[in-house]
Amino acid sequence: MQKPAPDGPADIRFPLLTQQWLDLTFIHWAVEPAVVAQLLPIGTVPDIHDGSTYVGLVAFRMHKVGWFRLPGVPYLGSFPETNVRLYSVDTQGRRGVVFRSMDASRLIPVVMGRIGFHLPYLWSRMAVRAVGDTVTYTSSRRWPGGRGASSRITVRPGERIDEPTELEHFLTARWGMHKPSADGAAYLPNHHPRWPLHRAELITCEENLLTAAGLPAPSTVPVSVLYSPGVPVRLGRLVRQSAPSRHRDGEVGPADHLQAEGRPRLGFHQLMV
Repeated sequence: MQKPAPDGPADIRFPLLTQQWLDLTFIHWAVEPAVVAQLLPIGTVPDIHDGSTYVGLVAFRMHKVGWFRLPGVPYLGSFPETNVRLYSVDTQGRRGVVFRSMDASRLIPVVMGRIGFHLPYLWSRMAVRAVGDTVTYTSSRRWPGGRGASSRITVRPGERIDEPTELEHFLTARWGMHKPSADGAAYLPNHHPRWPLHRAELITCEENLLTAAGLPAPSTVPVSVLYSPGVPVRLGRLVRQSAPSRHRDGEVGPADHLQAEGRPRLGFHQLMV
């Protein structure tokens, strides 16, 4: 399979949604592909870089979400968000992310995301604060489900990265998301300029969002911590596909690289790069 492209495919001329993703922090841990394979939609498998796939914790500010080419909504369309995500590839070779949870602070967008797009949005009490040279993201879950899932992340952004590594491209240059649908995995494309990325020092990472999303708690330090001031984004229309590459009993099909590697079910591990 080709390496991830740092630049997106052709621009989305007639977007379904427009928005800005601002003040992002990307935190990633390496994980054995077999640990997360059953959490992905049928028709997708874990996307792998140097033998590992990854779990991402991404905190940011959503800004001025708008429909089609209409102006973005300043209040309801602007809010903090923190996602737990996995990395996927489908039978057509399209790389994407799969969201395990999407905490956001505005109730109406949460309800619309859950009903209209069937995404795992959760209403949380959240804040993003810049103090001196640090940025802190906090969240405390309110609805649905039991309360108790929370996070507190503080980073210190550093120097701009002129040439991101292959791993940094792999973790950030994702031009769509996969989600379950009745006919297999559906794909929602996105387009934005190349990420302006900075190194970041992780000062605090107190969270239980990963375990609340059905993942093992990390046992090592993250393999990557990045910061970006943000990009403008366009989202396209959902593309549905019928792709029964994984059987209903959970086995991965013979064409999938995960089964070919025969990896055991292990927990998080440190990736040496």
